[in-house]
Amino acid sequence: MIRRKAYDAVLRLSGQFPVVAVTGPRQSGKTTLAKAAFPQKRYVSLDDKNMREIAKSNPGDFLKAFPDGAIIDEAQKVPELFDAIKLDVDSGEYSPGKYILTGSSQFRLKENITDSLAGRIGMIKLLPFSIQELKNEGLLSDDPYDYAWGGFYPPLYDKSKRFLRDDWFENYIDSYLDLDVRDQINPSNVNAFRKLLQVCAARSGQLANYDDISRNVGVSAVTVRSWLSILEASYIVHFLEPDSNNLGKSVVKTPKLYFVDPGLTSYLLRLDSKEELLLDAHKGAVVETMAISELLKSRFNDGKKANLTFFRDKNGFEVDTIADWKHTFAIEVKSNSDAEIKASSNVRKYIELRSDDSKGKVYYLGDLTCMVNDVQYVSWKDWGN
Repeated sequence: MIRRKAYDAVLRLSGQFPVVAVTGPRQSGKTTLAKAAFPQKRYVSLDDKNMREIAKSNPGDFLKAFPDGAIIDEAQKVPELFDAIKLDVDSGEYSPGKYILTGSSQFRLKENITDSLAGRIGMIKLLPFSIQELKNEGLLSDDPYDYAWGGFYPPLYDKSKRFLRDDWFENYIDSYLDLDVRDQINPSNVNAFRKLLQVCAARSGQLANYDDISRNVGVSAVTVRSWLSILEASYIVHFLEPDSNNLGKSVVKTPKLYFVDPGLTSYLLRLDSKEELLLDAHKGAVVETMAISELLKSRFNDGKKANLTFFRDKNGFEVDTIADWKHTFAIEVKSNSDAEIKASSNVRKYIELRSDDSKGKVYYLGDLTCMVNDVQYVSWKDWGN
């Protein structure tokens, strides 16, 4: 089993909070992580209809069946359970890490947490495998396009299941639409929602132009915004907000849209092979999608907020992402494998405009991480490290 980097953060939070929630997209490994981190805890899935009915009918008695706590999978499916958990953790001796909740719907889980468990719960967002997790297990190939095309979802790395990439993604999308989307939209719009996925895949790494997406999908811009919020809440897409430090310039106010997994992006772009991706006009955008995803994973796996933005002024000057962490990092993503000096021109200009201790990085597809003119060129094998 591939050891998840979020393992330590989950244990850290469980030593402080009586409840820990592990959220993330479907098939990202949430249940596997919870069971690995808490092997002594009983496990119950609310995907089980019978168990779900028992929990709904009398949530207090349901919890009494687990005096030492439990891992409760897909907890958001029984909203009544959250008040019962609150009463349980408030009434007895303080017991950190008593309940571990997992769920694929961030929106529903967060809604229940806000209503019932605020201040009592630690949150971890678990995305699919990271480059560093594969590297640490000796499973990283020498070709970055294996991942830009194939993606990082754990089932695709399970040799015992022998999934084919196209078959798995097609069934993943069907399951996602049936289980996470259908009850949040008009059922007659499911095909339009599927089209939204394809339209957005072609715009990963671009400003979120709601009117343009609306025209291509055939629904209103208001509906597009609503549907994109569903995609974001279920960890299919992520938005980067524009950098608020305008450096005396007029900056854009629109967020950038990114898919969370580059393999899903490539699948929705109907790219049949990594060789086809290499020749496709979306190659740079897919590589940038992969880089942003690795930055998200590095933060989420440590239990931290992303704190990623981007900079673009009205004249078109842009830096792909600004990481506001212990230091501020201006990061450009390049889909070439050479550490060319010109690749860092935008980050150097941005740092010069800021006149502070910001640092520059260029994420590129070479094998060597090195310094070039005070800018670090980061090999794809070290992304998110």
